[in-house]
Amino acid sequence: MSDVYAERRARLLERCVAGGSDAALVTGGANVRYLAGRVPAGSALLVGPGHDLLLCVADPFDAGGDGRPAGDLRIFVLPSVEGDPAVAAAERAEAAGARAVAVEEHHLTVLRHRALRSVAPGLRLDDLGPAVEQQRLVKDDEEISCLRIAAEIADQALGELLESILVGRTERHLALELERRLVDHGATGAAFATSVGTGPDSGLMGHVPCDRRVEEGDFLTVCLGADYRGYHSEVARTFVIGTSPSEWQIELYEQVFAAQRAGREALVPGTPYREVDRAVRRVLDAAGHAERLGPWVGHGVGLENGEDPRLAPSAMGKLDACVPVTVDPGVHLPGRGGVRIDDTLVVRPEADGGPELLTITTKELLAL
Repeated sequence: MSDVYAERRARLLERCVAGGSDAALVTGGANVRYLAGRVPAGSALLVGPGHDLLLCVADPFDAGGDGRPAGDLRIFVLPSVEGDPAVAAAERAEAAGARAVAVEEHHLTVLRHRALRSVAPGLRLDDLGPAVEQQRLVKDDEEISCLRIAAEIADQALGELLESILVGRTERHLALELERRLVDHGATGAAFATSVGTGPDSGLMGHVPCDRRVEEGDFLTVCLGADYRGYHSEVARTFVIGTSPSEWQIELYEQVFAAQRAGREALVPGTPYREVDRAVRRVLDAAGHAERLGPWVGHGVGLENGEDPRLAPSAMGKLDACVPVTVDPGVHLPGRGGVRIDDTLVVRPEADGGPELLTITTKELLAL
């Protein structure tokens, strides 16, 4: 993997040099990991001039496990845990003769930016912008393999939960059990806080599980994801508890399912992000739920949950092959509950079979 990380850094440096900068100072946590491997939290990465340098407040080789910093990186451990790796990187860049360094302004506080200017007054600080995030959009085979395993783990945890007794258990208890099962199946942990909503809580985006107990006739919505070697999956399903679904539940479920299917079918390389959003909204608008859909219908996944691209009405850009995204529409009816269906997929050309579905738990409206 060290060759992969080195190639990623070389591409970034080439972009910086073309823009007039001698080096890049990367401070976003996921971005540092993408370019350097698994590193201690708070590390900073100086790409160029002359060599690439990882600056940390803890020895990265004390962490153990796989995915350690790439072997060709020079590593500098600050003598004090109170030191700032980014500030130390700016000092070293100026000492190495750099005249301009591109920094991730969106990952720097004003105070930290001032500190960089203070320790390296002769250094011009350019804005790197989301260059690394854009480079991260298209995933390589190893990254997609990690995402595939993360999806399998989430599916396994969810499948086991569906085989257990649910009536009478609380949302909070079910969420904790799901997160334990993720770890049991090989995940580092949950990719995000697991959401379980039942009855009037069902279908809510980002619902925080509470002590409400599952009752017969409820909708039950579960949204979870696994973190596997830093890569995140996401899946959400909605079920009916203990009895055959009522007419309004069947109707709402079919509307959200049709919208989610339209979004999945729109995942073709070259399709504008906003067109995927429009495909989903068109179905729910026709069903009278226009105002109940959230600000986006999906997003990218990878080292972060909720990374670019955003599948939203105003999103700019077009889908590329090998970009993993979610399609996650939901409709919530206040006081009654709702439906949310979410999958993780990888954009593929039609010649390769179209979008690759990573989360395969059934989307049939089951009565549990």
